[in-house]
Amino acid sequence: MLVRLVPLLAVCAAALVACGGSGGASDDARSPTTTQTTPHGGDPQRALGLPSRVPLEATGAADPARAKVIRAWADALRSGHVGAASAQWGVPSKIQNATPLLVLHDRSDVRAFNDSLPCGAIVTGTRGAPRDFTIVTFQLTSRPGGACGSGSGNTARTAIRVLGGKIVEWYRLPDADGTTGDSSTV
Repeated sequence: MLVRLVPLLAVCAAALVACGGSGGASDDARSPTTTQTTPHGGDPQRALGLPSRVPLEATGAADPARAKVIRAWADALRSGHVGAASAQWGVPSKIQNATPLLVLHDRSDVRAFNDSLPCGAIVTGTRGAPRDFTIVTFQLTSRPGGACGSGSGNTARTAIRVLGGKIVEWYRLPDADGTTGDSSTV
């Protein structure tokens, strides 16, 4: 298990360095140090290394049951209840937070990932997307046990796949303006 956790912990340590996303209420206040333009000819999928099947945009209304799982996860994490947040996840799960694709093989991997997220988040929007994904917009917040710092108030987008009432895939998406932001979200 330690061999599997070493890459996860390296990514988690990097996530603690900064809390990303785009600017908060005033997008004009974005700092060029927290948002970068998308390389690779403007292809955000390639810039973030996302699998091609991960949708970047919503196509309709979110499934209410899936949105409920996502909100329960975000609410628990924001409140500092990492165990309750982790309980919303299935195993194995896939994550990609502007990092290489990682697989969370067991409950301890899931907990380590959730514990590593520097920010909490308020779900501000959920929309449905192909292949059982939900496109989620968050407003980042401080959280007990986290170190969100100046990230608090910023926004972030993710594509989250919920199957069987559990989160099984979680991908950081480019911000709505097409920028990739910093390497961490929630």
